[in-house]
Amino acid sequence: MADDLDKFIREALAIEAEEAKQAGAIGFMARALTQATMPHRKSSAPIFKRQNGAFSLAMLAHPDVGLPYGSIPRLLVSWVTTEAVRTKSPALELGPSLSAFMTKLGLVPTGGRWGSITRLKDQLERLFSCMVSCRYHNEADGISSGAGFAIAKEYKLWWDPKSPAQLPLWKSTVTLSTDFFEEIVERPVPVDMRALKLLKRSPLALDIYCWLTYRMSYLRKPTEIPWPALQAQFGADYAKDAHGLRNFKMKFFHHLRDVHIVYPEANVEDGERGLLLKPSKPHVTQLPPAFPRLKNPPASEPLLLPLPIHEGNAGPHLRTATYARAKQAAPGWDVYELERQWREWIEKKGVPQKSDAAFIAFCRKKALRGNHQA
Repeated sequence: MADDLDKFIREALAIEAEEAKQAGAIGFMARALTQATMPHRKSSAPIFKRQNGAFSLAMLAHPDVGLPYGSIPRLLVSWVTTEAVRTKSPALELGPSLSAFMTKLGLVPTGGRWGSITRLKDQLERLFSCMVSCRYHNEADGISSGAGFAIAKEYKLWWDPKSPAQLPLWKSTVTLSTDFFEEIVERPVPVDMRALKLLKRSPLALDIYCWLTYRMSYLRKPTEIPWPALQAQFGADYAKDAHGLRNFKMKFFHHLRDVHIVYPEANVEDGERGLLLKPSKPHVTQLPPAFPRLKNPPASEPLLLPLPIHEGNAGPHLRTATYARAKQAAPGWDVYELERQWREWIEKKGVPQKSDAAFIAFCRKKALRGNHQA
């Protein structure tokens, strides 16, 4: 155990010493799955739900396969997202052999009923055969919107688990659904792949790391998130009572310590009623907005809903339709980055009476200034 801890700390220090970009270790994670995550444990139920404020995510399993769970699907989603961003294609090759693909995920091939080979193939089928449904419902103004999608349009796994190093006659592939592909290429969350591989023993640690990396990329002022809200987002397996909340909080801090070793700049602490987040340096430097975007963006809107930038009551809520109007006002611009800049601006100038109209006007002015400068 002491040797494992020593190795963990040495690898974490190596990550801290070398930027992910310099190490060629920049990866990406699907944005929706940093806000509402997948199951931690195996469940016989065909439906799983996570809640993050007004945003909720539900997963529906194929009855013969079951829901994805644990660390492996999280590593798979990150790999899929990273490859989609890199290749700009929904059709992805999973590697020449099963063992070669496992090496990409940082997994050591082991056989047997409970070995990593069996578990990986099982989780691949669970992930690629499930359906995802997103919903945004704000009771304050009565706005509701939703969207559903399959992660994979088609997948073919030709590997033989008994011969993981053998090259099959046909390549194993997955073709992402158009809706999922457009979302993850349009707005991925940068992560350090070395950190994911180091934290892979715990699905909760992976969830905390990806979420903090995303939150710290736009956090501009201290924000306290109540523990019940965090439990709904991360700990759906815990009882919804005081005892369950205490257990979740204890487990959360246990894994947060590991995340802190990998991401020491994350400035978080126990607040009066929740977890207090303070502005921190992102673990992966934000890339230019043009990097992850499609060369020819789709004419339709990404299927996934615009996720709320602030939890709680910090900042005005923007209507879902406002994002579409903002894209028309500033064609070719990243409206979510413009939203971040606008919220930063109104913190200094004051919240406008008509927030939606003010945001669209802000986008229009930014676009006009950009065109004049060009």
